[in-house]
Amino acid sequence: MDTTVRTGTELLWSALGGDPSLVDRVAYGGPSGLLPARLPVMDLARAAVAVAGLAAVERAGLPGRVRVDDGAVATAFVSERHLRIDGRAPVWFAPLSRFWRCSDGWVRTHANYPHHKTALLTALGVREESVEASVEAVAAAIAERTAAEVETAVYAAGGLAVALRTPEEWAAHEQGREVAARPLLARERLDDAPPRRRSGPLRVLDLTRVIAGPVATRTLALLGADVLRIDPPADPELPDQHADTDIGKRTAALDLASPSDRRTFDELLDAADVLVTGYRPGALDRFGLHRPGLVVARLSAWGDYGPWGERRGFDSLVQVATGIAVTEGSADAPGALPAQALDHGTGYLLAAAVLRTLTEQDREGGTRLVRLALAQTGHWLTHALPGYSPERYLTETEGPLGRLRHALSPVSYEDGPTGWSRPPGVAGADAPEWLGA
Repeated sequence: MDTTVRTGTELLWSALGGDPSLVDRVAYGGPSGLLPARLPVMDLARAAVAVAGLAAVERAGLPGRVRVDDGAVATAFVSERHLRIDGRAPVWFAPLSRFWRCSDGWVRTHANYPHHKTALLTALGVREESVEASVEAVAAAIAERTAAEVETAVYAAGGLAVALRTPEEWAAHEQGREVAARPLLARERLDDAPPRRRSGPLRVLDLTRVIAGPVATRTLALLGADVLRIDPPADPELPDQHADTDIGKRTAALDLASPSDRRTFDELLDAADVLVTGYRPGALDRFGLHRPGLVVARLSAWGDYGPWGERRGFDSLVQVATGIAVTEGSADAPGALPAQALDHGTGYLLAAAVLRTLTEQDREGGTRLVRLALAQTGHWLTHALPGYSPERYLTETEGPLGRLRHALSPVSYEDGPTGWSRPPGVAGADAPEWLGA
């Protein structure tokens, strides 16, 4: 197995504060060549799943190995594409969630949720009509504006739109600089409160939406946690999204603006061990979610800092803003990763962070806070993981033909040769005899 596979796991496990020796317990296998991309997406996927497994066996005190099968990993990272509900294939992106041509480039919108669709149409001054008419009207409205104008106007209206940026433009952007200056994830001890006294399975209160957060809590449910997801009655999760990511959980509807529902929620939170949130930073602050001894895992799109710290976002939009869409395509024809890998990767990493934090809390106590962001995972994918570079496998040799740049031999073993003993000579110039004869 390529050493970059282990490298990714080592980097993530180190970021989680894990014992380095445990990495030796991960066994990799399965078919190769999955999730092909210009960026090392499969390495991110394997490593995120590996550390989730390591954190699980560490917490459970199990002695066995962690198995990471490329086929299982790649399938799980596109789980939504394989989902069938009574034979029906779900539709994951609404007609107004797509790339659009602007006067100076491209912008991508996200309008899967009804309120985001309404905000998009309002910002563009477009009436809601038939699907075909709305698409045409939105295309015409966006074509007359710059990508930055669309991004600003739609976000101001409460919608989601992001201008396509190159990696260099994102690196120069204030939010891009904020992301680059921070670690992949943050784990903080907030006080000296004792761990919560647990009886029965781990209790996880799930306040997340879409993919990354639900993947994390879906993983915790697999490992035996009692996961209770709460959604507002007036704004439930999209049905197909629910079918894909809420397996293993229980779900309930509570209106936190209702005094009786709020009391019920507070009682649930008082008895919870873990709270996982995935709403826009600051959106839940008014509900007073702090409890002594609780582990809070907070997920966001852009991070809870910088000029975009309070913005909503999704995997597809983060790819566009951070230059990933240009890397996977071009500035003229933007592309995408072969999976919503920032979502899925962050989800498994979040599950691992929760488990590692619980393991440490059991020993040391303290109310704990874990923070991750899709943009941070994107930065890690584009900057920390070693991608394929032919230069690593090339060398140069001086000889009768001049200075040759050529490929190293792929045949390699311990104490074996590192290269050939002689360069190629002039064709036909050697004597027709054996050496030493």
